[in-house]
Amino acid sequence: MNFLYTIFQTLDKVWPLKLVYAHCDIPCGIYDPHLAQVAAHTVYRMMTLIRDAKAPGADTSPADRAQYVHSISRYSATKEEHAEICKRELRVLWGDYFKPEHLEKFPNLHDTFWKAMKLAGKARQETHVEVGKELIQAVNQIAEIYWKSKGLETYSAKAPYPTEEPIVLPKLS
Repeated sequence: MNFLYTIFQTLDKVWPLKLVYAHCDIPCGIYDPHLAQVAAHTVYRMMTLIRDAKAPGADTSPADRAQYVHSISRYSATKEEHAEICKRELRVLWGDYFKPEHLEKFPNLHDTFWKAMKLAGKARQETHVEVGKELIQAVNQIAEIYWKSKGLETYSAKAPYPTEEPIVLPKLS
């Protein structure tokens, strides 16, 4: 093994390889804030379902009480899973897509991402619908920056989901 290393080291001195960089692990060029937006809407929706769930009364049957606990557990698990999906998708955009030239154009980029990541973490810990709504707003702000970095204008539309909260989309024509 040392012999091969010595050969490659010598070849590198004679014919050095050009060092190249890619913006991600696989330079596919396919990025989109959509998954983070859908995840944020899912977090908010689970929070509203938890808030609106009717707690069982004293005269509730054990089966209905168990159904309530099961529903809250499922809503909570889904909320936490999608908050983590949101964080993962934001990390990909932040770490792989955005480059130093974007920071020049969008000087609050790091702060915007940092706050959105913190909100996604807070959404995992809490069930307050206000946090979910703030997460949607933060992710929408990132979506707007993302599309502007691609030279596209954006518009905000009412999402076709039960949240009925806004979603930022690119103007494609």
